[in-house]
Amino acid sequence: MITPVFDPPLGAFLACVNSVRAQSFTEWEWCLVDDCSTRPEVLAELVEAATDPRIHVIHRARNGGIVAASNDALAIATGEFVALLDHDDALVPDAFASVIAALDSEAGAEVDYLYTDEAHVLADGRESAHFLKPDWSPERFRSSMYTCHLSVLRRSVVDRIGGFRTGFDGSQDHDLILRATEAIAAAGRRVLHLPILAYHWRNIASSVSRDSTTLSKAVLNGQRAVQEHCDRLGIDADVVHGPVAGCYRVARHIPPGLPITIAIATRLEGAAIRPFRLAVIDTMRSLSAWALANAPADVRLVVAYPASAPSEVVHLLLDEAGPEWHLVPVPGDVPGDWTVATALDRALLMYPADVLVSVAPGMVIRADRTPDWLSSLVGLARSDGAGLVGAMIADRHDVVLHAGWDIPNYRWYDLDGLQVGSTTSGNDLLIERECTQVSLAAAAIAFPQWREFRARAVGDWHDAGRSLSHALVDAGARTLWTPYARFDQAVTITPSVW
Repeated sequence: MITPVFDPPLGAFLACVNSVRAQSFTEWEWCLVDDCSTRPEVLAELVEAATDPRIHVIHRARNGGIVAASNDALAIATGEFVALLDHDDALVPDAFASVIAALDSEAGAEVDYLYTDEAHVLADGRESAHFLKPDWSPERFRSSMYTCHLSVLRRSVVDRIGGFRTGFDGSQDHDLILRATEAIAAAGRRVLHLPILAYHWRNIASSVSRDSTTLSKAVLNGQRAVQEHCDRLGIDADVVHGPVAGCYRVARHIPPGLPITIAIATRLEGAAIRPFRLAVIDTMRSLSAWALANAPADVRLVVAYPASAPSEVVHLLLDEAGPEWHLVPVPGDVPGDWTVATALDRALLMYPADVLVSVAPGMVIRADRTPDWLSSLVGLARSDGAGLVGAMIADRHDVVLHAGWDIPNYRWYDLDGLQVGSTTSGNDLLIERECTQVSLAAAAIAFPQWREFRARAVGDWHDAGRSLSHALVDAGARTLWTPYARFDQAVTITPSVW
């Protein structure tokens, strides 16, 4: 275990030291590096701590910052695994025992990085929140250094990547683990989430994450770490700051001329408004307004509808469609022959594309809130290992209706019903991330994935999205969700008019 030390509050430091000494697993080594602390009481406690033969303390001749001190601690560490512990935080008594049990298991032999859940505590030690984390989520990690504490890495991996990098102070852990997980993935090794509250992160002013004098620099360093990570992996994107400090956005570029089909599959349902009109019309109008001002040349707007629909209903659709729209009747003798999947498939057959964007009737694109919504969806759909990519669905009162479903080992509450932009301990509504399922009502999928798994899109919009997501995840693909493509469910859909 390594800990850089620089003038922590004495009470917090004593709690840190006592938590290590209280571990039920006793075969540990702790390397502390004093980075020229000025507080006599801290220096005295370091001297006392060094009386334990398992605790090694060295003092730097000059202040070098958290990266220099962390690398000095690494240099004297001898264990097979390295755990990262901040000087003002604490471990629960069974933290090491739980970690060792996981790493010593049969599955643990393949693990090179392990992280746990954490409790946030106030300065007086009272718990204020529990951060229950998801299983390993690379997209989320690009957006936010969510794994945090307790982080335990195999020492050979840390050595292979060269330890902490100079110039990333404040975001040195994010940079380290970005590089480590790249190496782990390349070697076919594993990252393990251990869902226990093993770590107490103390919310005090001296923490880098709270100190305003260092936070801005840390955020800039984190942005650079994620940008360099994307560059190393060949992800064509600009990394920009997210809506809150410490969150980032990977703004992907899509190639000029990429064929994209945006398809609305509609039974020609009615909208629950008067005077009567088709629900699809609101969707078409929002996309028409966007397309006339912003759509790339190779984007086709398509409406797929039942060929057996009554002519008077089809005429309502024809009256709305401008020259930017392509209308595709879907063959079938009776209404029951029409499904979301067959309609989308017909649209893609008639207007082939590299990426299919599906939109349910009654959905209205909020290009005013998410102007680059298409590149957000399409960029993720074209990313390595991507399956189905879902958008944010909300109502006109900014209430979230859909933000992805079923994040394994994560939360006990749903995100649906929160206000758009709400912060949570994981900032779930503010970042792109993996999840288990998304709705097909506002989603994107690359053509090869659709071609192989389209038969699994069974049911209506939500059910089809769930079943398609499951099929893709079972095949090893990643289901993704983005807040940077927002659709509003603008109208209530009534049963079919024919």
